[in-house]
Amino acid sequence: MADPSSYRPKPGQIPDSPGVYKFRDEHRRVIYVGKAKSLRQRLANYFQDLAGLHPRTRTMVTTAASVEWTVVATEVEALQLEYSWIKEFDPRFNVKYRDDKSYPYLAVTMSEEFPRVQVMRGAKKKGVRYFGPYGHAWAIRETVDLMLRVFPVRTCSTGVFKNAARTGRPCLLGYIGKCSAPCVGRVTAEEHRELAEDFCDFMAGRTGTYIRRLEKDMTAAAEEMEYERAARLRDDIEALRRALEKNAVVLADATDADLIAVAEDELEAAVQIFHVRGGRVRGQRGWVTDKVEAVDTAGLVEHALQQLYGEESGDAVPKEVLVPALPEDLAAVTQWLSDRRGSAVSLRIPQRGDKKDLMATVGRNAQQALVLHKTKRASDLTTRSRALEEIAEALDLDSAPLRIECFDISHLQGEDVVASMVVFEDGLPRKSEYRRFQIKGRVGDTQVWHGEGQDDVRSMHEVISRRFRRYLAEKEKTGEWTAEDGGEVALTAAEENGRPKKFAYPPQLVLVDGGQPQVAAAQRALDELGIDDVAVCGIAKRMEEIWLPGEDDPVVLPRSSEGLYLIQRVRDTAHDFAIRYQRSKRTKRLRTSPLDAVPGLGETRKQALIKHFGSVKRLRQATIEQICEVPGMGRKTAESVVVALAQAAPAAPAVNMATGEIMEENDGAVVATEDGGSTE
Repeated sequence: MADPSSYRPKPGQIPDSPGVYKFRDEHRRVIYVGKAKSLRQRLANYFQDLAGLHPRTRTMVTTAASVEWTVVATEVEALQLEYSWIKEFDPRFNVKYRDDKSYPYLAVTMSEEFPRVQVMRGAKKKGVRYFGPYGHAWAIRETVDLMLRVFPVRTCSTGVFKNAARTGRPCLLGYIGKCSAPCVGRVTAEEHRELAEDFCDFMAGRTGTYIRRLEKDMTAAAEEMEYERAARLRDDIEALRRALEKNAVVLADATDADLIAVAEDELEAAVQIFHVRGGRVRGQRGWVTDKVEAVDTAGLVEHALQQLYGEESGDAVPKEVLVPALPEDLAAVTQWLSDRRGSAVSLRIPQRGDKKDLMATVGRNAQQALVLHKTKRASDLTTRSRALEEIAEALDLDSAPLRIECFDISHLQGEDVVASMVVFEDGLPRKSEYRRFQIKGRVGDTQVWHGEGQDDVRSMHEVISRRFRRYLAEKEKTGEWTAEDGGEVALTAAEENGRPKKFAYPPQLVLVDGGQPQVAAAQRALDELGIDDVAVCGIAKRMEEIWLPGEDDPVVLPRSSEGLYLIQRVRDTAHDFAIRYQRSKRTKRLRTSPLDAVPGLGETRKQALIKHFGSVKRLRQATIEQICEVPGMGRKTAESVVVALAQAAPAAPAVNMATGEIMEENDGAVVATEDGGSTE
């Protein structure tokens, strides 16, 4: 625990201007980011008597080891920089909303020549219009199914679209009238884009005008005795109305607004957002967060606004945002939202009428979400705490291992040897810290072995050495450690850019997948580097025993032990991560071609060669003159192809170990055949 006075800036050193500040811990990891109208006044609050600080603030300043700041011109710039740094550094003492799932959106890919309607999750892409989010993907598909009758926009994948264009036959939706079939030229690209734009306008809330236009066309068709067309328009209107009924009218004045409500207690807070477009609720989402910093409702609202609109622009930011409490820097936040939208945004608390009633509904949803979250988490938090305590007691550790790193080796009969590193913090996986290694058979500049064969022990020694050499290199750069303290570091790190490097944070426990030999190799690697403050253990699969360095007998945890269950979960996660990496490397190796070694031979000409000769085997038998007959192939390139194929001796047929299929060369790659037969 650090004394804040040890890193307190000197009087007058802090500027009295707007800016953003960062607190770092002893490992140079950013642990808190904040903004202020006056850096001098705000930072002075952190260095008062510890007894007068909020408990969470006191924990933060005693965990920190240094503070930095950046001066900006305006409060809006400070807001933008604070959001960027929180996203970049992921500080542990900042409020970060955890979304318990990836919400699906209805997306229209307007950037494509023939826009496609589909369900999308994850990060938003440029040139795509999004509607939602929705609670379930099936709700999107029901809506789209109703609307395709009126707006027959393409919904197929690129592969299906190209196949239909090649064969001249549309898919089933094209035959039943739910796709305009641009793939076979039934409509032009311009006509199809108009359909997609009408679809987007309707989803954006401009529904009344379109339905009235259809009703007018239906009446006109009936008067002209075009009864079939009138009946079709009638069914179209009914389909659109059914789609609209799925989103009840909540605001009579057809308002476009987002309503944000917060439910909180001393430890946690839940946020619920209702997206209202055209007076109807078009989407809903929610987040939950730990209150790791001293923050009130207004601060929670400001953090929610940053997360909700930090990556948005244009119409994705509504004209009106209704909140339960106004942020402290109301003018700066409002200006920031207006800049992102490109026009004025109103940020206010609803006082009366339908909007206040709807805000109460959103608030009830937030309260229910918080209760449900706490019910689910209570048992989980207790279980994780008990598991960490059991591990600490079984391994005779000074404290619970809050950060556990597990390493596993994977290979197939000694080939494509790889390793994985997974990280669990506070008993939960931290996927952003996972790492993969290719086993090279060397540590630093010293050749240890050839990297072939099934020597898991040497592989484990290598990967532990490489991981902790990176850690020592980072410590040396910050001045916490020098090469003379523990040996030479072979790595040369890049200049400090403000972000902690990949291996800068040490674990309290290193877990390896294996028994005594693997544990001994891991401990030997740490001893060679002079690291004595990291515990090591291994778990053997046969009896699920826990092995410690230098011990002849394993530690046996009860089968009902939560500590054993956590160790098994960490081990299994590392095992799966390593296997996935090893399989991807093996697949990539099997799909390589001798033509890859020909300089200047691109993918297009490779495909042309394979298409002309049928396979690499037949190409290998061709003469230079025959290769020159392929369009685009000159004599010099043909000679290079002949030389490359001659140097690459034909390999024995590979066998798929899972299916027993023989792998044969075709199309410049290795593909599976049954019983050695040919493939299409």
